[in-house]
Amino acid sequence: MSGPALRKVESHAMIHEAALQEAEELTNVLENLLKENDMDRALETAYITLEHWETRTLAHAEAEEMGLYKEIAEKSPELKDSVVALTRDHELLRLIVRQIKDILANTGVGVDVLQRFQALILVDKLHNDEEEKVLPEH
Repeated sequence: MSGPALRKVESHAMIHEAALQEAEELTNVLENLLKENDMDRALETAYITLEHWETRTLAHAEAEEMGLYKEIAEKSPELKDSVVALTRDHELLRLIVRQIKDILANTGVGVDVLQRFQALILVDKLHNDEEEKVLPEH
């Protein structure tokens, strides 16, 4: 079973919004540090931003997959394709996070890392919109 906050549209949307707002703020800080060529602080900020995605958004995604999505698929088999699509979005987020880790480990912080954080934000926004269309029914 998923927690009650995941099953209520309003509280679920608030979870998404809070995590996304924090990610956007961290990404803006990273962008400014890169513009200022403050590479030490940019690297530190990139790792903080990466940790944010792993502990907030990806942890939330895993909880959704283990509980909410299974419940939706069992309760409403006609939504199976939607659940598969939402799960694929999570996989894309995980893939981009892995790419960021690899880039940071191999070449350090730069525009390519910033672009991937921006891509995470975009994918997550699109995902949240789609998820909130499915959620009201459950």
